[in-house]
Amino acid sequence: MEVAAGAGGRATPPAIGELHVLWITAGLGCDGDTIAITAATNPSLEDLILGAVPGVPKVHLHNPVLAYEVGDDFLRTFERAAAGELGPFVLVVEGSIPNERNKDAGFWAAMGTDPATGQPITTCEWIDRLAPKAWAVVTAGTCSAYGGIHAMAGNPTGCMGLPDYLGWDWTSHAGIPIVCVPGCPVHPDNFMETLLYLLRQAAGRAPMIPLDAALRPSWLFAQTVHEGCDRAGYYEQADFAPEYGSPKCIVKQGCWGPVVQCNVGKRGWVNGVGGCPNVGGVCIGCTMPGFPDKFMPFMDEPPGAKLSTAAVSTYGRTVRALRAFTKASMNKEPEGRVPLPRADR
Repeated sequence: MEVAAGAGGRATPPAIGELHVLWITAGLGCDGDTIAITAATNPSLEDLILGAVPGVPKVHLHNPVLAYEVGDDFLRTFERAAAGELGPFVLVVEGSIPNERNKDAGFWAAMGTDPATGQPITTCEWIDRLAPKAWAVVTAGTCSAYGGIHAMAGNPTGCMGLPDYLGWDWTSHAGIPIVCVPGCPVHPDNFMETLLYLLRQAAGRAPMIPLDAALRPSWLFAQTVHEGCDRAGYYEQADFAPEYGSPKCIVKQGCWGPVVQCNVGKRGWVNGVGGCPNVGGVCIGCTMPGFPDKFMPFMDEPPGAKLSTAAVSTYGRTVRALRAFTKASMNKEPEGRVPLPRADR
């Protein structure tokens, strides 16, 4: 790709007018991430495809769940991209990447058939062909980011996330690291906002996308669930839910929110509404590389929560009592305000 001198003499890629998004759902997954993005509102999938967002390249989406084309007609775009005849494009991978070398025969996951051999084209082969030619590579969901549910200890597939498959220091030919947008499923607006950032970067309107050590967009995953949770105030005053259905802090019910990097508590799920703890669901850590093994068994109080809740209890009860006293005082009008007798009204 040709480059031009930008500010300070640094090389910057030229603006891109049109961008294809090649989305593979043939990893070990459930298509849940594809379904999730149809609920995005900021921006919506329709906004990007119809060109309603100004200043970004025109988007051509190729997703097997959402496409009009089927069979060979659908695969033709992927074949052209693999042959270097289509570009630039963003490769989106959904689902865990299996280890196709851990068995003597057969395959774990595939998409389409190789016309030359009559054999299935494995998901790994598609990644091997497409990733080197992609302008950027993005994972949709925790399965493709870190392995997720399918990579649990004892699984026979030996599956993994894309950084483990390509390498954590892998970069595209445009110099962009793998961009991981985890979640089980991926948060609709988190994914679409990340894609929009990359589109602005492709248009020359944004710097290199900032990522954390786990390759997540840093502005989306810097805070914990707890820091944006509607229930956090209850934790601070040691007011814990004794059972499900309570509006109070649910850390004792198995919530990992205090340590999990995720913005769903503050962002909600669809158009700002919902989100796991907001609707009474405990956080099970699905945006973290250690999910699910390190967060099991689900619904059990996290080991760290036992210590932290015990430590905050004495302070919290005292604060709660003082606040109750102050609240009772504030709920009374000042003594100087005297209501008129009924007869004078």
